[in-house]
Amino acid sequence: MTIADSRLDQIAARFAELEARLASGTLDAEAFIAASRDYAELEPVAHTARDVRLLRDELASLAALDEPDADMRALAEEEMARIRAELPEAERRLALAMLPRDNADSHPAMLEIRAGTGGDEAALFAADLFRMYERYAAEQGWKVEVISANASDIGGFKEVIAHVAGQGVFAKLKYESGVHRVQRVPVTESGGRIHTSAATVAVLPEPDEVDVSIDDKDLKIDIYRASGAGGQHVNTTDSAVRITHLPTGIVVTQQDERSQHKNKAKAMQVLRTRLYDLRREQAQGAEAEARRAMVGSGDRSERIRTYNFPQGRVTDHRINLTLHRLPEILAGTGLGELIDALTAEDQAKRLAAMDS
Repeated sequence: MTIADSRLDQIAARFAELEARLASGTLDAEAFIAASRDYAELEPVAHTARDVRLLRDELASLAALDEPDADMRALAEEEMARIRAELPEAERRLALAMLPRDNADSHPAMLEIRAGTGGDEAALFAADLFRMYERYAAEQGWKVEVISANASDIGGFKEVIAHVAGQGVFAKLKYESGVHRVQRVPVTESGGRIHTSAATVAVLPEPDEVDVSIDDKDLKIDIYRASGAGGQHVNTTDSAVRITHLPTGIVVTQQDERSQHKNKAKAMQVLRTRLYDLRREQAQGAEAEARRAMVGSGDRSERIRTYNFPQGRVTDHRINLTLHRLPEILAGTGLGELIDALTAEDQAKRLAAMDS
């Protein structure tokens, strides 16, 4: 994809304008924050555009040389060949930098994993997936906080919801939403037969406080006695909270904390995230068909990946990529290779869509 010189000039002019505004000392706090955010978003684009412009200018200067000396002409031709080889990659980097960005990419995320078909084995697989994301998050320097967990009797998770915070969380984890399938011999299987089980992963970007406004009159809040594992307080304290958002019918329950106040705060955090995700989907409705052609559409009913233990492989069905590195992927250290491949495929499709 070739970017016109006039577009490079526009990028440079806008970047210079933002630099001047930030250095002027005349902006109030709100305007300064807005300009700083615009500057940070434009900076990588402006630097890449500058590199492209320098290469183009240098190539044009060398091509215009009227050098009578044969040795100097040979040096100029050699330099022009080098630039012609470098320029396409620099232009590709610029095109990638200019792709429209999802405003939620820089947000923290709510990670929700639920056991699907397969009973106890599905719950164990859900726990395996959660540990995979925990370890990947640790490798990225992210912080994972469990919001709520519904454990199975043999150590798995029927459902687990966690908050993941750090740099670029949603940008990387958004490709994980969907149905994950496992093929293996369950620990509960005496006959050694391979079973297929599934778990559903949802990755929802967490909104900023200003992104989602919730009216108290739209909420129905029920307080009740918690049940299940969790200590003696579970059966003696009315601390569990169920919040129903009446306009949408979204229901969130929280009982993991001893304090009713803490349970309510965590439930509101999950509710706000689910409302933000719903509104994002509605806002992108007109682009739904185009997004379905892209990687990572976020459809949580779509089977996206199979983890085959007998063959030691992981296959991502969206990009037909199979890696025979199942232990490393489940350990978190190999997950980045899958995520990088999904990101590259998504970028390639979006670039192709811009060219067409």
